[in-house]
This record gives sequence, C-alpha cells and structure tokens, in this order.
Amino acid sequence: MIDMAHEKVFPLSKASAFLPSSRLNKPVSLSCLHRWVLDGVKLADGRRVRLEALRLGGRWVTSLEAIQRFAEAQTPTLGNDQQPHSRTSKKRMTAAQRAERELERIGV
Repeated sequence: MIDMAHEKVFPLSKASAFLPSSRLNKPVSLSCLHRWVLDGVKLADGRRVRLEALRLGGRWVTSLEAIQRFAEAQTPTLGNDQQPHSRTSKKRMTAAQRAERELERIGV
C-alpha cells in the first residue's frame, strides 16, 4: 500500500511520464493505467497484481515506488530457483489422460 508519509504521490494521469512507451511509441494511456489499478494484470501462475493507487479528492494518485512494486511483481525470477508454473485443470486433465493411454499401451 502507498505510504503518503514516505512516498511522493502524483495524479495517475502523470504516471505515463514515468513509463516506457507502449505500442507504436505511444505513451501508456490513462485508461490502461485505470485498468491496471482496477483490474490488474494476470500473472503466469494465474494470480493478479494491481498497480497501487489511492483515491484522493475524486481522483486516483500513485507513486514511483508503487510503479516499481507493480513492475517487480510481474517480473519472473530467472535462474535455478525458478518455480515451475502451475498448470490449468484442463492441462492437468489432458496430461493425465495421455499418461493413462501410455500406461494402457505398455500394459500397466
């Protein structure tokens, strides 16, 4: 959560100035920033991460630190300590059926 005593907040409309350009070298739109606050971004493991923001006087504010935490939460850990991604129930079922067919084929 944003700590206004230790983080400098600014209007969400100014946040795109701190982010790299998106598609076609256009700045990140205000509607995209609102989606990140309200809906978040779905991670590979199915969890959602949201851009931290506060509602203040009828408008949304955020901070550089909140943007940093948002970016870090989306960045996978690379290297030997990488956790395997959990599979969806459909993928688990398909893999189980494939394994069952293989076991039947070899007579187990």
